Formats: sequence, structure tokens, C-alpha cells
Amino acid sequence: MLNSGDIGFMIIAATYVFLMTPGLAFFYGGLAQRKNVLNTMMMSVAFMGLSSVLWVLCGYSLSFSGDLGGVIGNLKWFAFNGVGAEAGPYSDNIPNMGFALFQMMFAIITPSLITGAVAGRMKFKAIFLFVFLWQFVVYYPMAHMVWGGGFLAQIGSIDFAGGNVVHISSGVSGLVLAILIGKRKGIEKRSVVPHNIPFVVLGASLLWFGWFGFNAGSALTADGLALHAFTTTNTSAACAMLSWMIIDIIKGGKPTVVGACTGGVIGLVAITPGAGFVPIWASFIIGALVSPICYFALSVLKPKFGYDDALDAFGCHGIGGIWGGIATGLFAQTSINPVAKWDGLVFGDYHLFVAQVLSILVTIAVAVVGTLICVGIVRLFTKLRVDENSENVGLDDSEHGERAYSAIWE
Repeated sequence: MLNSGDIGFMIIAATYVFLMTPGLAFFYGGLAQRKNVLNTMMMSVAFMGLSSVLWVLCGYSLSFSGDLGGVIGNLKWFAFNGVGAEAGPYSDNIPNMGFALFQMMFAIITPSLITGAVAGRMKFKAIFLFVFLWQFVVYYPMAHMVWGGGFLAQIGSIDFAGGNVVHISSGVSGLVLAILIGKRKGIEKRSVVPHNIPFVVLGASLLWFGWFGFNAGSALTADGLALHAFTTTNTSAACAMLSWMIIDIIKGGKPTVVGACTGGVIGLVAITPGAGFVPIWASFIIGALVSPICYFALSVLKPKFGYDDALDAFGCHGIGGIWGGIATGLFAQTSINPVAKWDGLVFGDYHLFVAQVLSILVTIAVAVVGTLICVGIVRLFTKLRVDENSENVGLDDSEHGERAYSAIWE
């Protein structure tokens, strides 16, 4: 039966998640170079429009209505036809439209995460067309396979709020796209430092705030499970922040603001798939370990393999999401959430762990193949990368004809 309290809770949660995309724009914008800050932020801003329109037209229907081969839905709910104030198949206590709008916010932020990998050198029309295609080829199938009753749900894998659907898919796609586009000019000869660290703090704070809606809202009701997800979310983020600060002190002698913010964000990433499945004590472990794992990826794997993941979309979201999915297979308990068919590996059952690993591998495969397909199509219409002069001048000016700061501050 529909519940007005739950409906209000979901409206607030959806609003929280929406705020995460502007938060990401500030987080990425602060990390970017001064000459590219507007372009970096614009990529997130533009997808607030693009993803919203696509979701209402066909994204929600393809993700959550019907089932075609366990991979994709159908167009039964095209343009929200039949999506109204009555309860839908995914919740008895909130309207179908409420669930659809909550899920729309996930579809907005996910492709925005990709942009961090290619900041500073990708043509705006190329990334816009790429994301248009990517939603159909990667995001909607992943949402259906995990949350819409598709293949990954059928094998028993679990993903409370988007470890596979949001973070691994976007992080891996960002890595593939960054490799295909190539490195920024002269990146080997110079270090690129964040141009506005207060922006980074603002962005990370908005992301942390919005993540409570992201994870707690995924309970789809204002109950104890929502409170549990809220608690594990904050605990993991806090532990990851402290863990990264310790790493900073060990490596450089001082804790850094950017490091603390990065730690907080990856702690949020890591707990996302298990927030409503793992005990609270496990969130301490998940958060504390994600920082050294991601730090290793950024400081060792990235230089070793030589890819230019500009703002570390893969190093934070891809790697953090993979650890989170594995950790869910280790620590989940059916007593916390019966959606999990089995307890995690540390409780003596291997079935969930195997399902989690398989789901991660499938997600990586879908992201890699889907990205290659989308890039192949985009290249039929435009080059992926700006020319050298545009890159030197900066994408704010060359792609948008604007500058973030007046000349007096240059």
C-alpha cells in the first residue's frame, strides 16, 4: 500500500542524488586546470539535461519494463506512458513514477563520472554524442541486468546502490576512452596540480551529502534498512578519509586537503554496493582498505601502464567499485537484507562471493565492448580529440568561447 511518508522520503532522496551531479562538477572542476575548468564542469551540467530527457523517453522503460533475454527491457513505458501515481513492480509503498524519478538521478550522474578520465582533451560534441550512445549500449542494459530482473540479478549477485551499474561501468569506460584518445600533450614533462582546491572541498562535501540519498534512498522506504545504509555509508567514507590522510603523512609527511577529499569519496564508492547488505563493523574495514587499494592504483598501476586518467575516474570509481563489489561478497548477511540469497564468504558460504566476482567481470566486459562500439560510431561523425592548438589554449575558450576567470586574475 502506498505510504505518504515513504513517498516524501523518496522525493528527498532523489533530490539529494540530483545534487551529486553539480557536486561532481565542482569536484572535477577544482581538480582540472584553470583553462579547462568550465569545459570540465559543462560536461556534467550538460548530462543533467541529456540524461533526463532520455530517461523519460525510453531509458526507464529499457531498464525496468519487461525483459528481453535478461539483458534489456522493452518500450512499454515509453515517454512514461503508464508510469503514474500507482505502485509499480519494484515497490508497493511508493508510486512507479517515484521509483522512476529516483532512478533517473543515477542515470544522470553515472556518465558524468566518465568525463574525469578524458578531461582537458576531448571535443565536447564528441563526449556528448558518446554519452548519448553509451546510455543505450552500457547503462540501460546494466541497470536492467542488475536491478530490473535481468541476468546478473538472476545469478544471485547483489548491488544495493550502484557498484556495478554506476561506478565500475563508468570507471572502466573512462579508462578505455582515455587510452583510445591518448595522453594530454606534455603530461610526461610536467605535473598538473588542482587549480582550485576549495572547489574540490565543496564538490566532495556535496557528493558526501548527496550520497546519503544515493544509498539510504535505495532502501526505497523510510525504515531501519535505510538507517543502516546511511550508517554504513558515513562510516566507510570517514574511515577511508582517515586512511588516506595516514597514507599522505607516511608518504609526504603532511595530510593534504585533496587527499582527504579523495579518501572520503572513494569510501563512499566502496560501500555503495554493500551499504544495505553488510554489517556496520564491516564498513570500517571496507572504508579503511579502499584508500590503500586506490592509492596503489594511482601511484603504481597508472604510471606503470602509462594511461592518462586525468582526474582518476578509473582509479577511484572503477577500482573502488570493484573492491566494493568484492567486499559485498565477503561481508553481506541475509539477516540484514534478505535480497541477498547467501551470506558472504567470511560467514562460510562461497556462493555470493562467486556471483559477485562474475557480476564484476560481466560489468567490465560490457563497459569495454560498449565503449569500443560507441567510440566507433562517434568517429563516423567527429574526431574524438581537440587539435593541439585548442588543447594548448584550453577547452574553455576553444570549445565554449568562455573563460572562468577575468584577465586580471590570470
